Amino acid sequence: MWGFNLAKFLKKVGAELIVTDIFEENVKRAVNELGSKAVKPDEIIGADCDVFAPCALGAIIKDDTINKLKCKIVAGSANNQLKEERHGDILQQKDILYVPDYIINAGGVINVVAELEPGGYIKEKATRKVEALYDAVLEVIEIAKKENIPTYKAADRLAENRINLLAKVKSTYIK
Repeated sequence: MWGFNLAKFLKKVGAELIVTDIFEENVKRAVNELGSKAVKPDEIIGADCDVFAPCALGAIIKDDTINKLKCKIVAGSANNQLKEERHGDILQQKDILYVPDYIINAGGVINVVAELEPGGYIKEKATRKVEALYDAVLEVIEIAKKENIPTYKAADRLAENRINLLAKVKSTYIK
């Protein structure tokens, strides 16, 4: 489902789509509704593309797949896309930008929290908060470049800094 929603959005903004899925009906839907090009699951990792967006299978970036990548960016919603952290180091060496899955997936969490807020769900408010993730991704990229570290480490550093800041605020105001 998430992959199809992403594909719909990307198609709307003019992207050419190459898709796959282990369920043939999902591939047919993407081809029929979005004009996507279909490939077999074992061919997607080597697809010549700008962005590789794994949205289902975790640990897709691993020793036997990483050298097949022909993309500039890896950014999808699948959890734990890197089989091991060192694969993030390799992506950096290959000059492939990796956007950690937990930043991308934060939008879903933000939306769920918005559904639980007193007064009910306000789509515009939730959308504004989700759109702020763009700035978080830019900040991760900036940290990675500045400190010459892979983006997965930069994202962890950003998250740790925010957690520490919140802990300081909490300890100052809540006693």
